[in-house]
Amino acid sequence: MSLRSRFMCSVIGLLVGLLVHPSPLRGQPPDSPNHPDSDQPNILWITAEDLSPVLGCYGDAFATTPHLDAFATQSTRYSHAFATAPVCSPSRACLINGCIATTQGTHPMRSRFPSPDDMNGFPALLRDAGYFTTNNVKTDYNTASEDRIIAASWDENSSTAHWRHRQPGQPFFSVFNLMTTHQSRTMVWPYEQFQEEIQSQLSGDQIHDPQSVPVPPYYPDTPVVRKTLARFYDCISVLDQQVGTLLEQLEADGLADDTVVFFYSDHGSGLPRHKRALLDSGMRIPLLIRFPDKQRNWAPTRPGEWTDRLVCFQDFAPTVLRLAGIHSVPDHVRGSAFLSLGDDSGPEAVPAAQLFGHRDRVDEAIDMARSVRGRDFLYIRNFMPFLGYHQPSAWADQGSIRHEFEGLSESDNASPAQRQYVRPSRPVEELYDCRRDPLNLHNLASSEEHHATLQKMRDALQQHMVQSGDLGLVPEIELGRHLSSTTPMQWAQSGQVPFDELFAAASLVGTNDPKPIAATLAAADPSLRYWGAIACAAISDLPASLRGPLHDALDDPSAAVQIAAADALARHGDSGSAGEALAALVESSDQTVVLHAARAIELMADPRHRELMQDLFDRFEEAPGDMAWFIRFTTSGYLNRVPN
Repeated sequence: MSLRSRFMCSVIGLLVGLLVHPSPLRGQPPDSPNHPDSDQPNILWITAEDLSPVLGCYGDAFATTPHLDAFATQSTRYSHAFATAPVCSPSRACLINGCIATTQGTHPMRSRFPSPDDMNGFPALLRDAGYFTTNNVKTDYNTASEDRIIAASWDENSSTAHWRHRQPGQPFFSVFNLMTTHQSRTMVWPYEQFQEEIQSQLSGDQIHDPQSVPVPPYYPDTPVVRKTLARFYDCISVLDQQVGTLLEQLEADGLADDTVVFFYSDHGSGLPRHKRALLDSGMRIPLLIRFPDKQRNWAPTRPGEWTDRLVCFQDFAPTVLRLAGIHSVPDHVRGSAFLSLGDDSGPEAVPAAQLFGHRDRVDEAIDMARSVRGRDFLYIRNFMPFLGYHQPSAWADQGSIRHEFEGLSESDNASPAQRQYVRPSRPVEELYDCRRDPLNLHNLASSEEHHATLQKMRDALQQHMVQSGDLGLVPEIELGRHLSSTTPMQWAQSGQVPFDELFAAASLVGTNDPKPIAATLAAADPSLRYWGAIACAAISDLPASLRGPLHDALDDPSAAVQIAAADALARHGDSGSAGEALAALVESSDQTVVLHAARAIELMADPRHRELMQDLFDRFEEAPGDMAWFIRFTTSGYLNRVPN
């Protein structure tokens, strides 16, 4: 079996999800002295994976979604609902604890950093109040404390978990996670597997015609692109059927008149330029909430109407607790309830003016970017602008659509919209008028007309990152070094982390003045020195005054600084010294160090490292754990792309 086939099989095996399988009533009544009042509603979450608002009820004429369209006529439709990250695990970390992942320190994908002992998931508070809580079936809370959170949050957590297993009359909070629109199904699985497991659930007249599918302007119009987009719409149709089945079960059980139902997705679609990107295509989600007649006064609109209130995942936990009549919210819950429930006394009376998003390491792809989304404008700050949107990614690269972009960055035939995605770097800042430019194609960051908006959103980002304790300002390797006796969040709140200084250092990225960069490279704090090295990687023309300090940084006590310095030197033509330093670092016993160093080697694409990367792949081929998996990703990515 080939190297590529071996790791493809392990990836697919890990990501196969389970669908809904209701089973007979079972379960015992909880021993709770705080059983909620009888007028408190049941709450049902139906969550989709990897789905932008490409539904008929959101105006997509090509989507076939009759069940969701009918549900939307009974619900409030949110036009400005957003994830907090364009990938699943950090988003779920935020959802379960009501706190953005960058504050928790659970922002890198598949983080194994622990959470404080009192962060047990907001459903634990519902259980304490007498609710029956179920999760079917995905958890993926992005923390080493996941087992504790699962045990505290859920009465049932399995592929058969269902409200039907509660005590008769007991209120419930049930979550059903539907995997049908996940990236694995829409673009990564072999087409035959998609046909067998997904498309086979549709009749012939329900299958979408590739020749008729709308192609966005940032994609090349090719048969592979059209076939993949049609496949995506087929997945949406099957998802719609599954949503219909759950709603029918609720109706059959006589519970529709007692249940508030949410439908939403965990972030934008899993297609290229959507998932992993802080653009609206990666962050904007559908959100529909249906209220029973007895709670109709809680709804912000009449059935079927729209609200443009800004809502993000940080707000979901306090909103559900408010629905359940639980007013005592833990301090770590940072969002605001966005339903008034008939009064104006709570924090929900003041809607957010802006929402914040983050992109950090996703699998093996190291990156850092932050976003601010207002009602009309989107601002993105790329703290690693030397990386493009279309970065190599072993998991996503298994999808044939990804290879349709190869060569476009050098092609004279590529449109500006296509170049925005495929070029090897990104602007330091991006600003989009989302009302006039919903696809985020026209960057206004250099527009004098929009300078005041740009500055306002810059300032808002700085305030948010500093005040929220954004731990993305601390490199992942350094963050792990501080956790022998505490958690990231507790360390951030201890006063030991100089967030103002870290933000100032990170803000040097994209500037060309060597003096402050050199001073940062000489700082006492290794996280500051790290940002000095990142700024060197981003500088347009590395001056001689910075080359010496960068070479010195190859011997820095911090592995994070060494890797950043080596990467910067390689980007400015000194691949020899960089390669030697990185080759030594991949021998580390710390898998996070190995991953970061190996990824830097992969992006160098130097054929001289082929034997080293083959040995590294072999070393981790059978190793357990997510970090080992990602090391296999980056080494196999190198071996598949870099010639002998």
